[in-house]
Amino acid sequence: MEDGNGAIALVMAAGRARRFGADKRCEMLLPDCTLLQATVQSMAAAFDSVRVVIRSDDDPAELGLESAMAVVRSPRADQGLGLSIADGFSTLHGSQATAAAVLLGDMPCIAPGTFTMLIEQAAADRIVRPEYQGHAGHPVIFGRNFWGELSQLQDEEGARSVIQRHPEACMRIKVDDPGVLMDADRPEDLEALRARYQGMRGSVS
Repeated sequence: MEDGNGAIALVMAAGRARRFGADKRCEMLLPDCTLLQATVQSMAAAFDSVRVVIRSDDDPAELGLESAMAVVRSPRADQGLGLSIADGFSTLHGSQATAAAVLLGDMPCIAPGTFTMLIEQAAADRIVRPEYQGHAGHPVIFGRNFWGELSQLQDEEGARSVIQRHPEACMRIKVDDPGVLMDADRPEDLEALRARYQGMRGSVS
């Protein structure tokens, strides 16, 4: 896949969602789109290209992913988020992009303007993430200088260790966007996501 020189995105969708109690990727956010589809669509509108990290045994069609959508299969998904991130970044060696954003597959409510602000600050030697009311959110955009480390992750905590090792490279962008913190850890979280997502779609229709 050819990536531009800007920012690309990795949507992390290989988890088992044990706290949710079901495959939340296929939960309907609105009648015409699932939680995962909505997240992927929001990223596709903002980034040069999007790759969705899924489990080895997943069927992209069953997840509602279009045949043209690039998927990355993570054989180590059950070992934790860090291993899935590592598998994702291991596929980026041939990319010419300056930076890559990491977003969880259950975060469809990030405003387009937030993505724009973050991408504008992305650089090869920088880690950029949004901050809402003092809380760090997603996506986290990693400059390509950190991709090697990310491809070697071995823990369950995602990319937190890379962020902690490079405080001098981290830039937090304050945003007025609660969507950077909103995900679907539990079924009851879906209603808040639905309401916000429907409002976002209505504002741009």
